[in-house]
Amino acid sequence: MKLLFDLFPLLLFFAAYKFADIYVATGVAMAASVLQIAWLLVRRRKTEPMHWINLAIIVVFGGATLFLHDEVFIKWKPTVLYWLFAVVLAGGQWLLKRNFLRSMLGKQIQLPDPIWNRLNLAWTAFFAAVGALNLYVAYSWPTETWVSFKVFGIFGLLLVFIVLQSIYLGRHIKQPEEPIREIAKRETDAGAGRS
Repeated sequence: MKLLFDLFPLLLFFAAYKFADIYVATGVAMAASVLQIAWLLVRRRKTEPMHWINLAIIVVFGGATLFLHDEVFIKWKPTVLYWLFAVVLAGGQWLLKRNFLRSMLGKQIQLPDPIWNRLNLAWTAFFAAVGALNLYVAYSWPTETWVSFKVFGIFGLLLVFIVLQSIYLGRHIKQPEEPIREIAKRETDAGAGRS
C-alpha cells in the first residue's frame, strides 16, 4: 500500500497524459503531490523528506512547464530529483563523513562499514546514471516515449537495482551475536527449571 501511495502522483500523471497531453498531466501530477502531502498531514501520518522534496521539485518544474508552456521543464524534473539524491549521498559521505543510507537503514540491517560505503557509492552512481539516462531519453525520443520511460523504465531500473543490491547485501549482512534458536532454547530451559 505504501508503494502504491508513493506512486500515486506518477500513475495519475501517466493516465492524464494518455487521456489529454503533457500539460494536463503536469497539472494533475502537481495536484496529486499536494493531495498526497495533505492526506498525510490530515491523517497525522509521518511525512518523509522525500515527499517534501518531490513536492518542491514538481511545483517548481511543473509550474515552469505550465507557465511557460514548455514541456522541457517537466522532463528535467526526474533528473533534478535523482541528481539531488546523488549529491546528498556523495556529499554526506565525502564532505560530512556521514553515510545517510546507514542512518536510514542501520536499524533494519547490520553491515560492515566498508559495505555501507559501497552501498552508498552504488546508490550515488545509480541516481547519477538514471538522471543522465532520463535526459538522454527526453532529448532523443518523442514525449510519449519519455512519459513511458519515466513511469515504467525508471521504475523497472529501480526494481532491478534493488534486487541485485539485495543479492549482494545478502552475503554481507551480519547475523545477530546469538542465534534466535539458542535464545529461545535457553528461555524454554529456564522456564522449565522454574517449574
